[in-house]
Amino acid sequence: MKLTYRRCGDYLLPDLGLTEKEQQPLGKYGRIRLNYLKEHRPGLFSSLLLSGKLMEHLHEIDATCNARLELLIPQMQTAEGVTEKLKATNQLEWVRHMNDIRHQAEEALLDELIYV
Repeated sequence: MKLTYRRCGDYLLPDLGLTEKEQQPLGKYGRIRLNYLKEHRPGLFSSLLLSGKLMEHLHEIDATCNARLELLIPQMQTAEGVTEKLKATNQLEWVRHMNDIRHQAEEALLDELIYV
């Protein structure tokens, strides 16, 4: 790893910065994974942080969770018979079913990807 330095008065300070990927804000699942690593897996957290792969890992977890949700929710919708017809006839019932489906899918993702 080659570092460059800049002079600031009598001192040489390293030119450190974040990559574009590291500057992107974390999504919901990336933040949940970060908190889990800090609280329950401090060794893994430190290892990822010191190797410079923490943000990459968190962005990957966030993207994977979002992609899985996009696949799971429609599958669960068809399995439970939640259709546009139900939405047109009884919106509150449709919202209740969709909230249940979303919570079930998120809970499965948390167990599979976040809390490991």
